[in-house]
Amino acid sequence: MSEEANYDNVELAAELTAAWLSNQNNRVDADQVPAFLRSMHATLSELANSSSSTIGDVADTGSAEHVPAVSARKSLASKDHIISMIDGKPYKTLRRHLSGHGLTPEQYRERYNLKPDYPMVSESYSEQRRAMAKKIGLGRKPKAKA
Repeated sequence: MSEEANYDNVELAAELTAAWLSNQNNRVDADQVPAFLRSMHATLSELANSSSSTIGDVADTGSAEHVPAVSARKSLASKDHIISMIDGKPYKTLRRHLSGHGLTPEQYRERYNLKPDYPMVSESYSEQRRAMAKKIGLGRKPKAKA
């Protein structure tokens, strides 16, 4: 029976990997696919063999470890965008992206051990907003009435 269960785990891991790779939002190099397939199979085998663990325990262990998709230096390498440490995708501003993941900027900085002054908006986008605000007159005191 263990051979059948192992075969089912291999088959299920292959199906899950194929489904994950077919999602256009997942960017993966070809050399990373075998490692992902191995980790998927190991996870399925572990779940099948451990009948004592509950779903809550598995969810807690997965949420305790947060590995950044890129380094802090690489995330700020471009002036045109900031690369998210959650999914490795570029954004002009991170606030909406973070709120979609249920995080505040402070929680994001704490999760990935970032400095308190880590920006949430790209440098070029900030300059665009600054120029627009100056153009429409924000920040000026009203002229005195004659």
